[in-house]
Amino acid sequence: MVKKPFPIVVGVSNRHVHLSREDVEILFGKDYQLTPIKDLGQPGQFACQETVTIVGPKGSIENVRVLGPERKETQVEISLTDAYRLGLNPPVRDSGDLEGTPGITIIGPKGQVTKDRGVIIAKRHIHMHTSDAEKFGVKDKDIVKVIVEKGDRKLIFDDVLIRVSDKFALEFHVDTDEANAALLKTGDIVYIVDF
Repeated sequence: MVKKPFPIVVGVSNRHVHLSREDVEILFGKDYQLTPIKDLGQPGQFACQETVTIVGPKGSIENVRVLGPERKETQVEISLTDAYRLGLNPPVRDSGDLEGTPGITIIGPKGQVTKDRGVIIAKRHIHMHTSDAEKFGVKDKDIVKVIVEKGDRKLIFDDVLIRVSDKFALEFHVDTDEANAALLKTGDIVYIVDF
């Protein structure tokens, strides 16, 4: 029998770009500072007013939101549907694991940059504070299943990565393709099972 003792809030992750300081200045101008407009589910993370256009071999997508704060290396996170539109074949990866990923061109109001790597489809994952991990009996990099029990498309997500840090808040992240398949939206509740 499937257990469902641990409810977790859903955060649906739309396509977005994380930029390095160097690329912020190329795209938006020297000494430019990103403009936060909305806090995200994870402490210190925010959506920015700024958007860019991303361009692949077969197409482009405009108005892609920049997320802050800046990172050491630029990373573009898209769904498989986006990848088809752009003509790319990115791997499913944990954030920051960019070795061997495809590149992309990013266009901003002041310039453009072509990266030779950095595009991923984010691996579904759960952000978890260390106190939550202790309570649930899991650790960083564990793999669990998550059950969706609401609505007309009940399903189980397998191969869900646990990410533990004192800087994280409890939240299950899926991209728009996976959320749509399960009729999920940000703020819905799912459950960890079979860990």
